[in-house]
Amino acid sequence: MIHLRRIALLPLLLVVVAGLSGCDTLSDFFTTRSTEKLPGTRISVLALERELRPNVESVDTQIILPRPEDTATWPGAGGLSHHAMHHLVIGDAPKRVWTVAAGEGSDLRNRAFAEPIVAGGRIYTMDSYGAVTAFEAANGKRVWRISTEPVTERGKAASFGGALCISDMGFCGSRRDNSFLGGALCIEGNRLFATTGAGEVLALDAATGKEIWRVSVGVPVRAAPTVNAGRVFVVNVENELTALAADTGRKLWTYSGSPAPTILLGGAAPAVDGGVVVATLSSGEMVALRTDNGVMLWNENLVAVRRTEAAASLPDIAARAVIDKGRVYAVGQSGVLAAIDLRTGRRVWDVPVAGIHEPWIAGDFIFAITLDSEAVCIDARSGRILWVTQLPAYEDERAKRDRIVWAGPALVSDRLILVSSTSEALSVSPYSGAVLGKIELRESSSLAPVFANGTMYLLDDDGDLSAYR
Repeated sequence: MIHLRRIALLPLLLVVVAGLSGCDTLSDFFTTRSTEKLPGTRISVLALERELRPNVESVDTQIILPRPEDTATWPGAGGLSHHAMHHLVIGDAPKRVWTVAAGEGSDLRNRAFAEPIVAGGRIYTMDSYGAVTAFEAANGKRVWRISTEPVTERGKAASFGGALCISDMGFCGSRRDNSFLGGALCIEGNRLFATTGAGEVLALDAATGKEIWRVSVGVPVRAAPTVNAGRVFVVNVENELTALAADTGRKLWTYSGSPAPTILLGGAAPAVDGGVVVATLSSGEMVALRTDNGVMLWNENLVAVRRTEAAASLPDIAARAVIDKGRVYAVGQSGVLAAIDLRTGRRVWDVPVAGIHEPWIAGDFIFAITLDSEAVCIDARSGRILWVTQLPAYEDERAKRDRIVWAGPALVSDRLILVSSTSEALSVSPYSGAVLGKIELRESSSLAPVFANGTMYLLDDDGDLSAYR
């Protein structure tokens, strides 16, 4: 049985199309009988958070970014296994060169969670019903398509029961839902790995789509897998992190985190670098473990106590963590973005930023989209906020109706690219936060675009895959 429930008005964020400047193609609660006032400063306990503002002492900080560099592959959710993609490349005025149908899109029952991945001259997608398709990256020609959906002895698709809710932030629900909802992809060498909402992990031959192995983790998986050095890391909706051998699917070790009764629908792929895997969980917990044996190095909590909105009571960390230069950067939807030392777990700094999309790091600077429809730039060395740009938050701004949700950002060729639920993409300056331009898209997109070989690929909510170059 499906229950629909409204949560708070907060955004989801989407990313797309290279920023093309000027282009067509985003009274006190308690009272006392005494007239004597108590000492101290009065602050309303019902007040919401203060407006996010740049740090005054950061006004003279110069934002210097690394030079744009192209990448030949985008092998998993967030790019490489550490998710630190820095500054990528796309042309000054990219245009849509092809669009193909990649399967079923997102609707009230099913939702696509799989960003496209790119490797070996092909692009791979998974639709909202678990169909995996390979396309030629050059022209969009379909090479093969297979279904990952499990079949019971009676020939009926396996399913899981439970409740589901939908909010302005996206989807949320119980730990088990009654559809094939969920799943995503990653690739290493000639093996393509897929997770499914039916609680399975598959290895496929990237050239043909032929199944190599299939194992069950017993519980639905919404998040993408991450593969690194012959190990596949998977987090299921019960907050269990499992490491599998990439060649056979053999279970190597499992870590069990604390389950959360209500979660945002989706999940975050683990980040892996330097023999350490970092997983962000729906309980608000972030944990680091050794990749070889699963021994825990540290854990941290990103649940904020300052936020007062209803949705902030959900501790879920839906955004992927990013590992770069010995630090982990992660943002929770309850209101904390933090930098943590990878080896010790010591919190270096934190800022009151809430988000559900992976922050983007480039050199010494972090870019993120908040749940309040703000684009922000943060100095990764100190945690100082350098600039804040308010994005359009409602389609009907005067009536405060029809919340716009944003995804992103991605930094390409000196532009931050963001996509939205209004079928519009924005290009924002990474140096000042100024909006440079916007373009109309074919359809809204809940998924950030991916980049490889000077091309941007976007899978929209209608299930269509487009290439821009």
